[in-house]
Amino acid sequence: METKIFLNLAVKDLNKSIAFFTQLGFSFNSKFTNEQGTCLVIGKNINAMLLTKEFYQTFTNKQICNTATTNEVIISISVEGRDKVDEMMDKVIKAGGSEYMKTQDYDWMYNRTFLDLDGHQWEVFYMNESKIPEMK
Repeated sequence: METKIFLNLAVKDLNKSIAFFTQLGFSFNSKFTNEQGTCLVIGKNINAMLLTKEFYQTFTNKQICNTATTNEVIISISVEGRDKVDEMMDKVIKAGGSEYMKTQDYDWMYNRTFLDLDGHQWEVFYMNESKIPEMK
């Protein structure tokens, strides 16, 4: 499995964001699209999740940044297995980072979140794509 990067971006109006990026020539992965968000395909292994502000907020305990004055993203990196997620977190703690949110285990996805030394939020996850539930 190759490493994939998913950038998460809060948007005010999902439909307007979809229209904008469509006009720029980008496509979307319909498997990860509903009224709360969509997956903007940037490259073979690079995607941006465009999420409504309300849905974006469920992934963080921090206040959503005011993009007029601050630039912030949640950087998500996939790894090859649940054990690799835990190995990464061990390295984070040893290097001085901190675990940020509790481990999330959805059977089909295992996720742990940390803050780097500058407080940037990162997610490391393993996803079994054959078990992804259908979005409603």
